[in-house]
Amino acid sequence: MTGARPLLEVSDLVKHYPVRSGLLRRRVGTVHAVDGVSLRVGVGETLGLVGESGCGKSTVARSILRLVEPTGGRIRLNGLDITHLGKAELRSQRRSMQIIFQDPFASLNPRMTAGDIVGEPLTVHGLARGHDKRERVAQLFEQVGLRPDQMRNYPHQFSGGQRQRICIARALALGPDLIVCDEPVSALDVSIQAQVINLLIDLQRRHAFSYLFIAHDLAVVAHISHRIAVMYLGRIVEVAAKPELFANPRHPYTQALLASVPAADPTAKRLTPPIDGDVPSPINPPTGCAFHTRCRHAMARCSIDTPGLTDLGGPHEVACFLNDGTGRGNEAP
Repeated sequence: MTGARPLLEVSDLVKHYPVRSGLLRRRVGTVHAVDGVSLRVGVGETLGLVGESGCGKSTVARSILRLVEPTGGRIRLNGLDITHLGKAELRSQRRSMQIIFQDPFASLNPRMTAGDIVGEPLTVHGLARGHDKRERVAQLFEQVGLRPDQMRNYPHQFSGGQRQRICIARALALGPDLIVCDEPVSALDVSIQAQVINLLIDLQRRHAFSYLFIAHDLAVVAHISHRIAVMYLGRIVEVAAKPELFANPRHPYTQALLASVPAADPTAKRLTPPIDGDVPSPINPPTGCAFHTRCRHAMARCSIDTPGLTDLGGPHEVACFLNDGTGRGNEAP
């Protein structure tokens, strides 16, 4: 359940990439991958981060973990500002934050056995060696549903779901407070996705760590998350508790995402049409509200001013001029 105090606090996170061209590699533009993201994750909470491909979700994850250096903003973990920590100081903090990547095969060293992969963090941080390390790795294998005798196998000898379980065991090895899950089930079969999601939920109940769970599949996010943040073109456009977001989506983009989910009844009438058009280029994002080029409710103001997140109570925050306190809301036609 949601903790009383925030474990992770991200304020105005920005990540821009230069675009260079020509023999002299002159800067000719900027990719606005993340453009002012603020979010928090409570102790023992799962925050789902959703949005279309290319909206900046994975860049947010890597910036939070300092796998890529943020251009601006502030990141606090357990009350400590880690935004500008040096390598030595950051290394000690990495025990508190781990990541599970999207592609389990690409994130595993094919030349190492599964046991060595899971035990490597223990060696790097000097937590266990020899017999103690083997015992700890065997326990981790059992926790994620693998047999200890599989520690001697190499990644290619496992199925996709088993490889992702190895990645989960590696993330658990250091006893982290925060695990960032970067689309951890999108590369798996649907039946295996459910098993891995249920495993993540069970591990959280046992160890009380927090997840930042990134996905584009709303059904997956709904199953695991306590709160959900919706992201579009580098910005958060809506944040709410899971039941509130699904029952009362207020941003047109959130409404369209929910309308895009396949219905069990093919004859059911959709209240909101799916999104038309493509996501604008992050090299040349629209002025004002980034979604106004695809929004059915767009007004003249939307192309000029950028809406900030407005607290609607609940807590429920939305960045949309139709929810600016006038009470008009975003009723679906």
